[in-house]
Amino acid sequence: MSFRLSTRSRARLQGVHPALVGVIEAAILTTPVDFMVTEGLRTPQRQASLVRAGASRTLNSRHLTGHAVDIAALVDGAIRWDWPLYPRIAEAIKAAAKARGVALIWGGDWPRLRDGPHFELDRKVYP
Repeated sequence: MSFRLSTRSRARLQGVHPALVGVIEAAILTTPVDFMVTEGLRTPQRQASLVRAGASRTLNSRHLTGHAVDIAALVDGAIRWDWPLYPRIAEAIKAAAKARGVALIWGGDWPRLRDGPHFELDRKVYP
């Protein structure tokens, strides 16, 4: 089954680096689990608010420069945070990145504080 990005998800990609937007647009066509974009570019104020709330641990987020997105799995139209859904989505996003030659990091691969919904462009390639 092929999914598509909603108007809301596309709006949340505004200001995100074109390479990452292309990856997300390609991945939605091949993912086995539907997803939506919950956040892309963030203001410093939004990032500080997330740190204060404990939802982020850094004021130096890749979201501040448009080099990161967060997604949410959709099952029967409802957002789901079940961990097993995110590696399935990540596989499609990583494959789309590889096909496009885009260096991508998935928060689910981090050794500490895994973040399944988070994808960012590698700082080494996209400073």
